[in-house]
Amino acid sequence: MAAVNLVTPAFVRSYLDRLGALLGKLKPEEVSRVGQLLADARATGRQVFLCGNGGSAALASHVAVDLGKGCSRNRPKRFRVLSLSDNVPWLTALANDVSYEDVFVEQLRNFAQEGDVLIAISSSGNSSNILKAVEYANQAGCETVGLSGFAGGKLKGLCKHHVLVPAEHMGLVEDGQMVVGHILVYAFMDAEGAG
Repeated sequence: MAAVNLVTPAFVRSYLDRLGALLGKLKPEEVSRVGQLLADARATGRQVFLCGNGGSAALASHVAVDLGKGCSRNRPKRFRVLSLSDNVPWLTALANDVSYEDVFVEQLRNFAQEGDVLIAISSSGNSSNILKAVEYANQAGCETVGLSGFAGGKLKGLCKHHVLVPAEHMGLVEDGQMVVGHILVYAFMDAEGAG
């Protein structure tokens, strides 16, 4: 006997309709400002850092890959990009020996310099390790970008630049954040040819 299929055509249509409505609420000028920060960072050889937890960590890694390969390969200027979520041994050492709140800020203390860019991704906008990293990056003179959902959380007011994905549903927030990430990287790839 087959299990009940919860992924009905009606559910699919409803989800797609909600996603389409959400994407229409994104503010192009917010995303464009981040694109300018990325262009400036590449042109001047500044480092771009990304960080996030859970699904946001996966997005940080995804965008870092796209910037590091797709937007850099066969280009005269390359992105210097690093996802702070990717070094699992370092992350777990910091979480175990210091605290989970410090897993990103401690890495930034090793690398971040004035003028670098930190893109901090938190669906809630309230992850303490993300907020701590942004606070440090602000003090170090970095450009800070927050990408959050819901009402933006504390991240919205803490970052110098912010992109809000205004949804109250975690899946839709993450979908919208992925779209923002792809807009940022494909602006470079489409204009300059895929890497």
